Amino acid sequence: MTASMPHSLYDFTVTSIDSQPVSLNTYRDQVLLIVNTASQCGFTPQYKGLQALYDKYADQGLVILGFPCNQFGQQEPGSTSEIQSFCEMSFGVTFPLFQKIDVNGQNAHPLYKYLTKAAPGIFGTEAVKWNFTKFLVDRAGNVVKRYSSLTKPEDIEKAIQTLLQAQSAVLK
Repeated sequence: MTASMPHSLYDFTVTSIDSQPVSLNTYRDQVLLIVNTASQCGFTPQYKGLQALYDKYADQGLVILGFPCNQFGQQEPGSTSEIQSFCEMSFGVTFPLFQKIDVNGQNAHPLYKYLTKAAPGIFGTEAVKWNFTKFLVDRAGNVVKRYSSLTKPEDIEKAIQTLLQAQSAVLK
């Protein structure tokens, strides 16, 4: 790691959808599912599955973090307020959403540089391939696994349950 790269997921600060700085340390001891999202994508209906997971497991320590991104097919062209309104009105999203970011390239958000290095994709590639790529993070801040856009949120449920159960015993 370079000197400028944080050593822990909890060292990052991101900007909420309503323009407030949020330290990821806020989510310490939680299981995180970090997702790059888009409102005009074939995978956009995954918002429903993400919200269902959040509704079911938030009280056990799951937090889903949504990061809108317009890098794939220009499928997230809206303003921050349009994105927030769309997510709430269309899918009842209540999990935390953040400002639109880049997940690849020179202007990639440092959080995504960290995530993609910690959990490379197929054949070791670091680049995020498309919208709704998901990173599962355990309560200790370790990036456990990367899931492709094709992986539906409900297909991650078992892994989430395992992390919630295995680690809740440690916290008690």
